[in-house]
Amino acid sequence: MTPMNQSPEQLARDNIDAQLIACGWIIQDKNKLNLSASLGIAIKEYQTDVGPADYVLFIDKKPVGIIEAKREDEGYKLTTVEEQSTEYAQSKLKFCNNDPLPFVYESTGEVTRFTDYRDPKPRSRAVFTFHRPETFHDWLSNPKSLRARILDTPQLPVGGLRDCQVNAITNLEKSFKEQRPKALIQMATGSGKTFTAITFIYRLLKYAKAKRVLFLVDTKNLGEQAEQEFMSFVPNDDNRKFTELYGATRLKSSFIPPDNQVYISTIQRMYSILKGTELDESAEENNPNENKFEAKEAIPVAYNEKVPIEFFDFVVIDECHRSIYNLWKQVLDYFDVFQVGLTATPDNRTFGYFNQNLVSDYGYEKAVIDGVLVPYNVFEIETKITKAGSKISVGEKVDKRQRLTRKKFWETVDADLEYSGKQLDKDIVNPSQIRMIVRAIKDSLPSMFPDRIDSDGNFEVPKTLIFAKTDSHAEDIIEIVREEFAEENKFCKKITYKSDEDPKTVLSQFRNNYYPRIAVTVDMIATGTDIRPLEILVFMRDVKSRSYYEQMKGRGTRTCSLEQLKATGTPSAKYTKDHFVIIDAIGVENSQKTDSRPLEKAPGVSLKEVLERVALGDRSEDILSTLANRLIRLDKQINEKEKQQFSGHAKGFTISHIAKQLLNAHDPDTLEKIELKIKGEMKAQSPASIDAAIKKEINALQEAAVDVFHNPDLRNFIIDIRKQYDQVIDTVNLDEVTKLGWVKDNREAADNTIKDFKEWIKRNKNEITALQIFYSQPFKRRELTYQMIRELYELLIQQKPALKLNLLWDAFATVEDNNAEGKLIHRMPRTEKPKQDLVLLVSLIRKALDIDEWITGYDKTVDLNFQEWVFKKQAGKTKFTEEQMQWLRMIKDYIAGSFHLDTEDFELDPFNKNGGLGKMYQLFGDKYEEIINELNEVLAA
Repeated sequence: MTPMNQSPEQLARDNIDAQLIACGWIIQDKNKLNLSASLGIAIKEYQTDVGPADYVLFIDKKPVGIIEAKREDEGYKLTTVEEQSTEYAQSKLKFCNNDPLPFVYESTGEVTRFTDYRDPKPRSRAVFTFHRPETFHDWLSNPKSLRARILDTPQLPVGGLRDCQVNAITNLEKSFKEQRPKALIQMATGSGKTFTAITFIYRLLKYAKAKRVLFLVDTKNLGEQAEQEFMSFVPNDDNRKFTELYGATRLKSSFIPPDNQVYISTIQRMYSILKGTELDESAEENNPNENKFEAKEAIPVAYNEKVPIEFFDFVVIDECHRSIYNLWKQVLDYFDVFQVGLTATPDNRTFGYFNQNLVSDYGYEKAVIDGVLVPYNVFEIETKITKAGSKISVGEKVDKRQRLTRKKFWETVDADLEYSGKQLDKDIVNPSQIRMIVRAIKDSLPSMFPDRIDSDGNFEVPKTLIFAKTDSHAEDIIEIVREEFAEENKFCKKITYKSDEDPKTVLSQFRNNYYPRIAVTVDMIATGTDIRPLEILVFMRDVKSRSYYEQMKGRGTRTCSLEQLKATGTPSAKYTKDHFVIIDAIGVENSQKTDSRPLEKAPGVSLKEVLERVALGDRSEDILSTLANRLIRLDKQINEKEKQQFSGHAKGFTISHIAKQLLNAHDPDTLEKIELKIKGEMKAQSPASIDAAIKKEINALQEAAVDVFHNPDLRNFIIDIRKQYDQVIDTVNLDEVTKLGWVKDNREAADNTIKDFKEWIKRNKNEITALQIFYSQPFKRRELTYQMIRELYELLIQQKPALKLNLLWDAFATVEDNNAEGKLIHRMPRTEKPKQDLVLLVSLIRKALDIDEWITGYDKTVDLNFQEWVFKKQAGKTKFTEEQMQWLRMIKDYIAGSFHLDTEDFELDPFNKNGGLGKMYQLFGDKYEEIINELNEVLAA
């Protein structure tokens, strides 16, 4: 029969035959069998006591397996055939006194499933094709299958391992024992993913007797680094290095030596091997996921007898979030292996690919809490041209430059050329824009790191890494950095594959030597390179990928001891690296929301104020997170004696424990567990009762977290000890720069808070006397009383308990700052936030109703109105004596705090101590009532 008139069943069998032959099997008809012809024989239609089997597989003349063949259109229901194929495997073969056959396939020639019945809990799995005869021969020589040997893995010895590593390995080995084919390890950049991987690989080789492990990376640099880590790894139960115990090789060509146990390869190289093509090493330099062009139809991988599907038992995919999709996924689909993904930044695709089997969830914030990584703050620099672009008018003579050669030539602009900030350093280069950013960085560094003064009294620039858009952009940055910092060539260098110098040499210098102080990079970003002394990251390029941004930030998260910091190029350092700074010169922090948000939610708030807010009842996430961050930094700075003193004031708890409790108080997972627990316990209760119980439990959690801070001795100790180690940072606003300083609270959250407050005012404006007065004519405000404001305050607390006045003030301030950015707006510096809640409330209402243009403390408004009133009075016929002025100031202060003055109030302090209403009459005569009424009206205006 020709292929045109073959039946679907015959087409499937032809496909199966071709695959069996490619995998090293000899196919024979049952009437012409010759079991001596080869190690592996596949006999068609072999008779069993339950009927003829489609294929019976023989190894060394003994039956070992069955293939149940089905036509292609039955591929979707192959698992329903398992009972039929198992029946054949357990049957007696004609002329054979056989035991049940262990290896069973169901196949359409396009889709194949395989079950090894020697496994503890036999479970079928999809395979690319069939296993080779030599493999079955090897497997049968071992009394246990791989999945059975995995069960023999002993408990992990924890010596020399971090808690996060112990957790990851323990959960992964549990996943292996449950025969889960895929597992995902999420560990923050810098927390030891590769070390964790080598540890569990070592255990797989030693205890599960795994034959080979493939360690997949997506760049040559990552492969080289992994190779170095395997070479230096010493297990905690043996004093020999890994490479003295097992062979480890990095693949550099299509040749794969068969006698090693660990193979390190880029996914690009393995793809080329399976396609049967050679690959130049230059194709391994960049992460393939960054390539914008992608062929519509990927060239499929083909079976390679030198690298059969069972060549590896395990595949570990480093930075798996980047390169396991599209055509690269074929590499992973080819091998019959357990797959383990390593990443710091999984996305939904990553979770989906690994069957949502997350065995380690160790993100950035958890790593900071444990002291494995350091937190960061964000410092923003914005220029007019970065934000709004600019325009070159027609007729202007401009330089033009070839991108590659950088050769310049003059040309006249023949039409107005407008460009946006996004075109900078691509289509348009504006040296002034780069210069303003570099100059702002130079001027701001001393305030960020005020202790970095060298032996000659000069400021020592911390190790800084600048992310550039292109190599040409990097060249421009380097030239301007050297000029603005007035430094020599070695002060600032480029670390890139396209630089003239060997990037590894420059990288090594940057990591270990004094120079360069500043490095500029384009393509060596998400490499996993460990640069511990790095303290500043400068973003002069935007990043759209969340995971890529995380990788870039990960360059700065590594911890670094004081000794190491001094030894690796920053001799003026006085303290351990306790944080790092991101300088955002492009708006990357706002354009890209990330999982690892800065722990420092309120970098502009003093530690004293943070502690006071907590003591006064502020339980907001921003404040508790900020306090936790400050404590984490403090824990790295103080000595053991001071840590003991801290515990003495904190009921015996350590700084680390308290920081964990503070962050746990708003941890989404913790809050979700509380909600599920309460709902499970109160199924028959009303929704209102359940919500109340949930709020009560969460409140108890938050109160427990801040319990120790009710002790004023602890608060004072923290403030006093911190003064010895840290100084207040002042931001410098340069005329040439439109925005310069630490990132404030999120603008969107501020807008929502203000909107919520304004809507509450609007809903109640007709029911509450105080609000009716605020909505009336200005002179009506003289009727406001303390009792009215008190009732308004109590209603707000009752109806909107989450609407904290302190945070509402901050929200207005944030919006004002954002609205004023880049505009020529002149106003008085913002007043201090009122300390009394009722005064603060009035201040906020005045701002919400646009009575005040800027958020201003009501007490300060009263002060200003009083000054103007006195000035007008004194400018006329009235001249107040000093004693009269003292009384007027007392009235002013009273109205500022109580909002209204009646004659009965003169019986209260401070008036009664100074003569009361009688003294007022004595000083001002018949005009005393006129003055009281005037001040009630004018001061509230």
